[in-house]
Amino acid sequence: MTRNIILAALIAAAPLGAGIAHVAPAFAADKSEVAFVKFTQPAFDAARARGQRILIDVHAPWCPVCARQQPGIAAAQKLPANRNVVVFRIDFDSQKDVQRPLGVTRQSTLIAYKGKTETGRLLGETDPAKIARLVASTR
Repeated sequence: MTRNIILAALIAAAPLGAGIAHVAPAFAADKSEVAFVKFTQPAFDAARARGQRILIDVHAPWCPVCARQQPGIAAAQKLPANRNVVVFRIDFDSQKDVQRPLGVTRQSTLIAYKGKTETGRLLGETDPAKIARLVASTR
């Protein structure tokens, strides 16, 4: 009990953001970062019109499955063959208006496009190999 009180006091006294790595959940052990663009309808429409390869990541910061998807997305994104894939992130909680037209009903949804054509989607999938295959479907 005393140890918990001391730990709470240390966290409260630390500068904002200090010690986050020490209290991060186990699923955040991989530090891979996804380079994403916040989803806006005009940006998405323009990317589709240009025929770009697109991955949409419907993400919620509180979702452990979403967090476990990130290393797989980052690994696929780092492959030379995927350097031109644009990853749009939709915030599940605040961007409900853009989810309906895409047929999204849950967080942790990944949708792949080649231009205007949807090439696949995954729901709640965290297997990096399956995520890589979804990204590869945009070629």
